[in-house]
Amino acid sequence: MTSDAERFCVSDLKKERANCSFDREELTNLMDGGKKMTEIRRKYAQSFLSDPVYDDATPPDYLSHEDLYGNELRKACHTLRKMNKEGISIKKMTMHGPRGLMQDGNPLMLHTGMFYDAIVGHGNKEQREKWLPLAEKADIIGTYAQTEMGHGTFLRGLETTATYDKSTKEFIIHSPTLSATKWWPGGLGKTANHVVLMAQLHIDGKALGPHPFMVQIRDLETHRSLPGITVGEIGPRAGLNSNDNGFLRFDHHRIPRTNMLMKHSQVLEDGTYVKPPHAKLSYGTMVITRVSLVFHACLQLRSAVTIATRYSAVRHQSELVPGEPEPQIFDYQTQQYKIIPQIASVFALFFAAQSCGKTYIKAMSNIQEGDMELLPELHALSSGLKAIGGKDASAGVEICRLACGGHGYIASSNLPRIYGNTTCIITYEGENTVLLLQVARYLIKSFRSGELGTPLRKSVAYLSAQSTSGEINLTNEGLVEAYKKSVSAMVAETEGRLRRLCDSGLNYHHAWNKCSVSLVKCAEAHNRYYICDQFVKNVESLEVSPGLRNVLRDLCRLYLIYHISLNEGMFLKAGVLSPGDIEILEEEMSELLAKLRPQAVSIVDAFDIDDKLLNSTLGAWDGNVYQRLYDEAMKSPLNKTDVPKAYKKYLKPMINAKL
Repeated sequence: MTSDAERFCVSDLKKERANCSFDREELTNLMDGGKKMTEIRRKYAQSFLSDPVYDDATPPDYLSHEDLYGNELRKACHTLRKMNKEGISIKKMTMHGPRGLMQDGNPLMLHTGMFYDAIVGHGNKEQREKWLPLAEKADIIGTYAQTEMGHGTFLRGLETTATYDKSTKEFIIHSPTLSATKWWPGGLGKTANHVVLMAQLHIDGKALGPHPFMVQIRDLETHRSLPGITVGEIGPRAGLNSNDNGFLRFDHHRIPRTNMLMKHSQVLEDGTYVKPPHAKLSYGTMVITRVSLVFHACLQLRSAVTIATRYSAVRHQSELVPGEPEPQIFDYQTQQYKIIPQIASVFALFFAAQSCGKTYIKAMSNIQEGDMELLPELHALSSGLKAIGGKDASAGVEICRLACGGHGYIASSNLPRIYGNTTCIITYEGENTVLLLQVARYLIKSFRSGELGTPLRKSVAYLSAQSTSGEINLTNEGLVEAYKKSVSAMVAETEGRLRRLCDSGLNYHHAWNKCSVSLVKCAEAHNRYYICDQFVKNVESLEVSPGLRNVLRDLCRLYLIYHISLNEGMFLKAGVLSPGDIEILEEEMSELLAKLRPQAVSIVDAFDIDDKLLNSTLGAWDGNVYQRLYDEAMKSPLNKTDVPKAYKKYLKPMINAKL
């Protein structure tokens, strides 16, 4: 921190930071992926955050919808020009650039994200060489158009068609119904001039499933929509309102044959369809997107817990002991119970996403050698973690907002915006319930294979026939074992019910639907076990100093016990933990909260989120909450005059009418 920040820091936060029992910089390096990565991230942050172009003359909350879009587009275009000038590639910016540079998303977010990634993941060598440089230099601006008004996660149900015309060697792109309208893609409404489009491929009257196509939708000079294309913006959302989410319809719009992205499947000039060597090869792009969403959820939760933790150390309220001064609200156990488990959740999601990322790298390497065996496990892992990560982060952000009382409801706290930018993860790139049912399908299949003696993949190996009896100790490893046994029992019970329904004559799909609530619970419990297992393994295997390891161990222990306490029925029903065990663990949780409370401010400091990125009146590093709240309130346009125009127009006539 700068000397000015140190000098003006409130005494409460100074005292909190003096309690630190570990090396904060070591923890920062750990979360960044090493000291070198921290240096690169800070270098990028300094370059961008010191640039006055990103400052707002008027707080964005007071702008109209159109002005908000224009303001963020201004910053986004400047960012691409700055990247070009400084030789920063889209990949490097994604890895090292400051997250939250534009607080509410931006119109070019999908251009530098999914559009670019889709070309990499679906385009062949020639197509990548043609379109990636254009995207990198912003000669074309793109987005990814998959979701339709009537279909989202169910990809096979997409209605947009791409029919091959052999006579002209073109695809005819068409939206046959209103529900076929592409709906939701960011940057589509007013910004993009190209899309990577998912559409149902048709050749000679035969439907061949959804495939990706590169489609130009606007003229590159005038920016007007091309003939046969209707495109626009869908309107305000719960969050990300500076991003022009849009709709798109086609009326028999033609594109060249070579605009089908052909890394995996091809359509030859004569209409011959060449299948991919493996039906699930195209999963790679979606998998890495889902893993990145877990990291994104983790980053959003980091910001929220930083705000709530610092505010809790600064805010004094009520009397813990009658007659004594008002304590910091962080001294109340209820406040610790709200916030500290969310700090632990940041690390749990971080380690789990890292592990899944490593599985992805290994799977992609195997695919290059023709080995597809890891794909089902990778799909299940990424789907489950995306679902749990989005759910946990959204719930955690809301808990942090509530922990800040009324001030957490004010827009300038930034907590409402963080929530809006987090909760969307639950729905996009695979709706959570649908993804969890896909995970459940993998669990049931694995369980049945295990019963037959087939070796199972690492993440589900515990589903092989095993007894749930036997002593469980209350060490971290013992609690992970308790998770394994209780989840195994849940899966066995649900599979048994599914089997009985089928044996009674019920169609399998209807039987599956009748078991779907239990199946979702199985998937959630399995993913929680995986997260807990990775948390324990990482904490014990990391090469860190004793001081940091002790803090991470306490956070890990708290995470395990916290989620056992939230789901104690699962463990009691399986007989792996007793009521006495639960009582012991809940008493220990109280001790852990008290033990971690003095370290909490230092832990969130180690997240190293610049005040400009945090953008919160409640969570700034120096803790000057009340001055910031007042200063921000004075920026309201309503405060530019003592008497508003609406008084004379509406209020005064009503008062004078003497109702």
